[in-house]
Amino acid sequence: MVCCFGELLLRFSPIANGEWIRQTAMPVYVGGAELNVATALAKWNVPVKYSTVLPENSLADDIIGYVSSKGIDPSGIVRFGQRVGSYFLPQGSDLKNAGVIYDRAHSAFSELAPGKVDWDAVLQQTSWLHVSAISPALTADVAAACTELVAAAAAKGITVSIDLNYRARLWQYGVSPVDIMPGIVEHCNVVMGNIWAANALLGIPVDADIHVKNQQPDYLNHALETSKAIQERFPRCTVVANTFRFDKVPTGLRYYTTLYTDGQQYVSPELLTDSVVDRVGSGDCFMAGLIYGLYNQHDPQQIVNFAAEAAFGKLQEFGDATNQTIDAITQRQQMITSLL
Repeated sequence: MVCCFGELLLRFSPIANGEWIRQTAMPVYVGGAELNVATALAKWNVPVKYSTVLPENSLADDIIGYVSSKGIDPSGIVRFGQRVGSYFLPQGSDLKNAGVIYDRAHSAFSELAPGKVDWDAVLQQTSWLHVSAISPALTADVAAACTELVAAAAAKGITVSIDLNYRARLWQYGVSPVDIMPGIVEHCNVVMGNIWAANALLGIPVDADIHVKNQQPDYLNHALETSKAIQERFPRCTVVANTFRFDKVPTGLRYYTTLYTDGQQYVSPELLTDSVVDRVGSGDCFMAGLIYGLYNQHDPQQIVNFAAEAAFGKLQEFGDATNQTIDAITQRQQMITSLL
């Protein structure tokens, strides 16, 4: 079973320019990067449970019921603290955009600390643990608890994956990410991110002028060098994946990804769209596709193609988590392959 660990967040999604006030309405989504991954895996018939911290109140009870309704085992959820974290993101915006407003201070999850959770209980019947770089960004105690968790998982022989999602606005407790994240990644077998996140979080060198060239071969070569550097520095790591997402004027984007394993880099087709419905959760969907393929022991090219198509498809869905089926993703893959 896969266990996804991280903070559950409520996303309030107002219509921009005050329209949410005039309509007296604001959609609310239950999300969080790791829950998004768990939701996709459950949809794709991978046995999965979710671990987070929620308070003992009726709102949290409702949320746990929602998690269960998605086919996710909620047994990894720990109860203490006072509130559920949330954030506000205008519709159509990106989490990396300055428009995001976090309201997660003093959340139940932020009260995590070493020794506070029985990780042996959380990791029961678990063969794969998934975490992200968002959690260690919150506080020094949460970072230490994350390190404690991944070390416990690695000691049990559990496969550990991490998404190097970098949120600069969250790293506010007086340390640099490169002082924290290597101690977590050293326990990981699968690393997903991009060349810029690897630099910000792990100190892996990045070409600051690569955007000037803006050519796919240069980005792919850089992904290869970054992947090799990660594996050399972190010997447990056997798989590195990189994503590339570039905005197109005025509203579209282009997208492609890489997967490096056993000394070879595999590249997905380049995917293009002129419009995007919701950017939130696309990277989580790629991570889920990556875990799905590795968990089921698919071949590397099939894995990176599926994960990229899943992430790309998520861009056309409202909400934090995907509702795409395996068949829908596979059919789009086959259509694209036939055109190449």
